[in-house]
Amino acid sequence: MRHGKTNNHLGRTASHRKAMLANMAASLIMHKKISTTIAKAKELRKYVEPLITKSKDDSTHSRRVVFSYLQSKEAVTELFREVSKKIADRPGGYTRILKTGFRPGDAADLCIIELVDYNQNLLDAKDGKKGKASTRRSRRGASATAKKEKTGSKGELAEVNAKAKKAAIVDENVAPEVEAEAEVVAEPEVIAEPAVVAESEVVAEPEAVAEPEVKAETEEAQGDGSDAETAEEEKKEE
Repeated sequence: MRHGKTNNHLGRTASHRKAMLANMAASLIMHKKISTTIAKAKELRKYVEPLITKSKDDSTHSRRVVFSYLQSKEAVTELFREVSKKIADRPGGYTRILKTGFRPGDAADLCIIELVDYNQNLLDAKDGKKGKASTRRSRRGASATAKKEKTGSKGELAEVNAKAKKAAIVDENVAPEVEAEAEVVAEPEVIAEPAVVAESEVVAEPEAVAEPEVKAETEEAQGDGSDAETAEEEKKEE
């Protein structure tokens, strides 16, 4: 049973395992990337990441503690001068394991273990993905997007219907006000009509008064004409 078996001994004694991990950690710090088996890479990750975290505090004590594990002055100098600046803002997870296949002789799982902040290709790819949205979609993703579009269209229709109802209610409330305004505007016109009729009547009164005078003049003219005719007839008779 594997109860309490947390570490992989890698088929080596404690001293051999300690020396091997120290050499691998120094090589990783110096070259930023090494190729090994997955089992060794997982043990190396647990060994080197606490040392990288320790390098954030650049003090004599920290350098001596790290040197006791790495046993390499060059690796300690590189870690505290260069690597610590790169990983200053990263709260852990300094390494990445990438599987590369199987070893031809014994079919062991091979991989590459590298420092995350030194793989410029992946960093550029992440920046490109942030700038551009991916257009590749799976069937599940397409169905999910279609459902979202349907639900979105239904929601839009509901919003449009709600807006139309609100507009209708507003029109109903505004219509009586408009009618009342029309009535108020029409009232002066109704009041103005009697005034126009009165003016026409005032203008018409002198004409009505003048008609009897014209008739009187015509009657006088006719009377003068009849008097002249009667006088001529009397002369003829004499």
